[in-house]
Amino acid sequence: MCAWSADVPVGRSFAWTSCFAVGGWGGVVMLAISVRLVAEIRRLRTVEGWRIHTIARHLGLHHSTVKRALERAGCTGARPRRRASMLDPFEDFVRVTLQRFPRLPASVLHEMLVRRGYRGGPDYFRHRLLELGLRPRRTPEAFLTLKTLPGEQAQVDWAHFGARKVQGGIRRLMAFVMVLSYSRWIFLRFFWDERLPSFLAGHVEAFRFFGGVPRAALYDNLKSAVLEREGDAIRFHPRMLEMVDHYGLDPRPVAPARGNEKGRVERAIRYVRTSFFPLRRTWSLETLNRAAPEWCRQVAGRRLWPQDRRRTVEQAYREELGFLRSLPEDFPAHEEIVVQAGKSPWVRFDANRYSIPHDRIRRPLVVHAEPERVRVFDRGELVAEHERSWDKGQLVETADHVEALKREKRKARLHRQQERLLLAAPGAETLLREMGARQQSLRTAVDRLSWLLDEAGPEELSTAIDEAISAGSPHPDTVRLILDRRRRQRRQPPPVPVRIPDDPRLHKLVVRSHDLAGYDPEEDV
Repeated sequence: MCAWSADVPVGRSFAWTSCFAVGGWGGVVMLAISVRLVAEIRRLRTVEGWRIHTIARHLGLHHSTVKRALERAGCTGARPRRRASMLDPFEDFVRVTLQRFPRLPASVLHEMLVRRGYRGGPDYFRHRLLELGLRPRRTPEAFLTLKTLPGEQAQVDWAHFGARKVQGGIRRLMAFVMVLSYSRWIFLRFFWDERLPSFLAGHVEAFRFFGGVPRAALYDNLKSAVLEREGDAIRFHPRMLEMVDHYGLDPRPVAPARGNEKGRVERAIRYVRTSFFPLRRTWSLETLNRAAPEWCRQVAGRRLWPQDRRRTVEQAYREELGFLRSLPEDFPAHEEIVVQAGKSPWVRFDANRYSIPHDRIRRPLVVHAEPERVRVFDRGELVAEHERSWDKGQLVETADHVEALKREKRKARLHRQQERLLLAAPGAETLLREMGARQQSLRTAVDRLSWLLDEAGPEELSTAIDEAISAGSPHPDTVRLILDRRRRQRRQPPPVPVRIPDDPRLHKLVVRSHDLAGYDPEEDV
């Protein structure tokens, strides 16, 4: 209560009293301030422009005492004279800009002014916007507490846990979170991306974890689910529609920028960030996904249920489980793309290469990719299967593919050697045919005859092969003995081996020597 002391003369030290009901004489303690102090309060307010709390702090008074003193002095509603501000020259620019762009953030507007010469800080700038009425305060919005029936609804969202280094690059660690709206039972699964195949795989595993399917699911406007949205007109991804049709699920995207409509999954994500993830000192995608189901049951399931603090979330989930619809067969959530291998027996998928049989190159193939496996099909036939790599720039091979390619390369090399041999010494074909009739190794024969071709030349080798066949001994060793005998008869030294670079073009090269008889004989000088 307050009372004005009209009986006190003006010249006396007390002009009025301000009373506080804090006990004491008569139940009230009377506190009076002097006329001089009242004048000082009015001066600081109207002349210096101090705030009420600033005056109270510096004069050692309660703010209510200062306020009543101003009211008694006739200063009610009086606005102090404002001092000049650095924003004054820019006020017209700010007004025009906010009229054109009413939702422009204050931070962006402050940067625009800084580029135009404004030197004030961002906090003072926001304060001045409110003082001038250029940025009115938003009226707080009230929300209703929504209650759902058991088994009626689930809420779904992605949570980003930062960019993580993998071998060969960086990937985004994402958490797929689904919450049953009635019981607040949480499902948590980590992925290396937020693309549609991972989104669908999260649904499949979540329904398997819940033991049933709710009737509806609330989504944010995720690119994984919603391709286009114009107001209430929504175009879902075709694969998303296949999934909801398979499970009989009613997809319900919330309104844009209305995260409160799916607040239960938002709070669940915040709970994952504060309760689950900080405890993982050493982690990988596999260890996170092994620990997540146990955490959902043992930790998140033991929370108190918000609708009845005498029960736990797990008890509410046991009640809701009977209202979930029965679980059908798992939806095929794999990613399917068409690829084509070039000259090398590998197909590229998701920044890595996966081996295929060498006879499947240069044709369209279909890759079926799941979070754990990558399968390659050729016209419906499974030709390769690999464990999926989430690194980047890696070559994932199967030993059978590599060995088959090596065998094919050795066979091709044998064909190239045989072709070169027959081109240089046509009689070698008869020798090899007779060796095959005697069940002798043709590969060894081709290797040895090719070595003798490099050592002696095509003419000598052809002569030696013909003599070996005439002698009834078609064998590379016989050819070598004949070449040695002919070299000794010519009194030539043993041949010196020549190291030829491992270049396929050189191995296929055949050099024929020319007859020098046509050249002019050397004249005596």
